[in-house]
Amino acid sequence: MLGKGQDKAKRIEMLARLARFRDFSDDEIHRVVEEATYLTVPEGWALMVEKTPADKAYLILEGEVSVRQKGEEVAVVGAGELIGEMALVNHKLRNATVVAQTPLEVLHFTDETVARLTEQVPHFQEALTGASQERSGQ
Repeated sequence: MLGKGQDKAKRIEMLARLARFRDFSDDEIHRVVEEATYLTVPEGWALMVEKTPADKAYLILEGEVSVRQKGEEVAVVGAGELIGEMALVNHKLRNATVVAQTPLEVLHFTDETVARLTEQVPHFQEALTGASQERSGQ
């Protein structure tokens, strides 16, 4: 896990390596890291629960999560994946529960943060909708 001294530079480096962010300029990556909240999440923690309102999304930097629908695991996703963005983008209730399978390092985005980043960083909206479309098979 990251310590306070290495936080921002390390997160910028991690984000820059992710395929979903390859078209982002250095300034755009810095903006995303500045706006997001870095969190560490313990194994077994539920980041979001099925059938609840969408008010946040996460970008997984390290670790894996179990995605469950009606109690059944439907996917395991890890570093580089956005989770929770579908309900934010589509303004719907959560369609899955997401539980940390390992300790996680994530960037947390509130709905307000997503709105700001969408306005300030055009590629951010593309990253969100791209992740949502990939997952829904569009």
